[in-house]
Parts: sequence; structure tokens; C-alpha cells
Amino acid sequence: MENTEFNIRLKEGNSLAYEELFKQTYPRLLGYCSLFIHNQSQANDLVQECFVRLWEKRSTISASQSVESLLFVMLRNRCLNYLRDQKLHVFDKNINLVGENELQHLYQLDFAGKEEKTLEEKLIEAIRESVEKLPEKRKLVFVKTKVEGKKNKEVATELNISVKAVEKHLHQAKEQIRKEMLLKFPLLSVLVTLLLK
Repeated sequence: MENTEFNIRLKEGNSLAYEELFKQTYPRLLGYCSLFIHNQSQANDLVQECFVRLWEKRSTISASQSVESLLFVMLRNRCLNYLRDQKLHVFDKNINLVGENELQHLYQLDFAGKEEKTLEEKLIEAIRESVEKLPEKRKLVFVKTKVEGKKNKEVATELNISVKAVEKHLHQAKEQIRKEMLLKFPLLSVLVTLLLK
């Protein structure tokens, strides 16, 4: 995907190249977006907006850049902007729990400069490490539901277990990940809780 010829095709407005990019990256972008945005319809909208924006700005694509990385950065920014703009709805009555220090820490993490990892890199890396520590079946259930976006019933059929078992594994996985994340990001307690809803 990340090659000069492909980027040139995108830059020139080749619809087949655009369709190929969409098919290969959409599921991963949606899974990534779901870490921030728990409303599936809104997550879909944000991902699609990124693809529309990429198409509108295709003439600016350079032959050497990673288009996938560009999409993920665009999506990260849209997610954070959406959460910022909708914070009263997202945090609801718990908005008062997000203190000034926590919000300041959040923005410092994300805009610390090129020498530091971005917010999404820190959070995704921490979640990935926590997921890897899960017991095998628990990890499988978490990945299939939260990363691949499958329904509980579908996962239950795939793994030949009950829906209740899927729900139990998912709950245990989220609790284990949440505890580890809070140890690593104590100042982002509300955000961590929202990410793992």
C-alpha cells in the first residue's frame, strides 16, 4: 500500500486505487476510531469524513508519504476535536470529574512535540500491551469484539461458547485493561473509563 506508484495513482484521482485503499484500511480505521467514539454511527461518519477529505486533497499527496499514516492522523484529530466539541454530551454529568490538571495532561501528551510520542501512540501502545497480557480466550474475545467490531453473538458462534461467556470474558478483559491503564495514566482516569465502555 505504501508505495510510490500507488500514491501517484491516488494523486491522479484513480478511483480503483481509492477503492482499494478504502477496502484495506476502513476496518482498521473504524476499530481505531471506536477506541475514542463509542457511538458506531458517529464513528462511521468520522472515518468516512477522513476518506472524503483525502479525496478532496488528493492532489497534495506526495509520492513518498504513507497514506495510511496520514489517514490515521486525520482520524485521530477528528476524534479529539469531536470529543472536545461534544464534551458536555460525552462526559454528561461527570464532566466535573475531569479536572484542569487532567485536561492539561491530556493536551500535553498529544501536543508535546515531535520528540515525544503522541497521545494516541501512548494510549494504543498501553492498551496493546495490556491486551497481550490477557489470558488467551479473554484476549481473543476482546480483539474480536473491540478491534474487529464483531457482535457478541457472532463471536460466541465463532468460538463455540455462549453469549454470556463472551460477555463475561469481555467484562473481565476490560476490567483488567482498565486497571493497568489507570496505573500508567492516573491523570486520565475519566478518559480511560470512556475508552473502555
